[in-house]
Amino acid sequence: MSTETIHRAVSADGTEIAGRVVGQGPPLVLLHGALFSGETAFEEMLPYLSDRYTCFLPSTRGRGLSANGEEFTGERLLEDVLAFVNSIGQPVPMFGWSGGGMMALGAAASGEAVSSVIAYEPAVLEEWDEEFLGIFGDTVAKMNAEVEQGRPAEAARLFMDVVCDDDEFDAMMAKGLHEVAAPDVPADLRLFENLDPAGPSMTDPDLLATITVPILLLEGDHTMPVFERGNRHVAEHAPNAENRIVPGAGGHAGPGLAPDTVASELIGFLEGAHETA
Repeated sequence: MSTETIHRAVSADGTEIAGRVVGQGPPLVLLHGALFSGETAFEEMLPYLSDRYTCFLPSTRGRGLSANGEEFTGERLLEDVLAFVNSIGQPVPMFGWSGGGMMALGAAASGEAVSSVIAYEPAVLEEWDEEFLGIFGDTVAKMNAEVEQGRPAEAARLFMDVVCDDDEFDAMMAKGLHEVAAPDVPADLRLFENLDPAGPSMTDPDLLATITVPILLLEGDHTMPVFERGNRHVAEHAPNAENRIVPGAGGHAGPGLAPDTVASELIGFLEGAHETA
């Protein structure tokens, strides 16, 4: 990753949140999900974006350039994101992938710092059925065991196997992305310990209904049902949202494995004056 500057902010509990700033043009915030950080999630997409946008790449607490914090809850991570985007000094579009998409929606509902949201298969806990919750819980337990044995890359591999189909999983292994993700696994596990699908949610229908900015939801053309349901949940409840299936994007790993295709959708939305509004 080429480096221009590092942007820093302070979250509500005093934790420093930081991210690199790469490129030129109007600002665009790219927000990672699980397993990755601002340092690693968008390596493949940046070449398609940095000649058009000044890309801000924050990491939530415990990842990348950001400091650790005492608490790893969804509320604290949302505070991290809000502190960072508020400190940019103008309303900014946000692209969020998976958990990053969920937090981008939460940020858009929480103030005026977000001008639009592009979310690639945001995590939507309301649509996690009993089968997926069971698989997720079992996987987290196995991940903890691997980390205790000093094998965080194996823990990352286990998680990737849950959210990707066989072809995507093989491609991610071939790229060694489980090794890339290994340093961020401990932060994920601290967050997962506090994850309560029945608790307060950034994708609660009543909260989504308050979002006034345009939202583009992107979905891979052969993704998992849990992510299909999540996109439809947001499209149903957010008033200015459109769901778009992206040919050639594959599944949940689209931003990493089909970066040109996903970047093209993002650019078209931003440069089309938010035609979903």
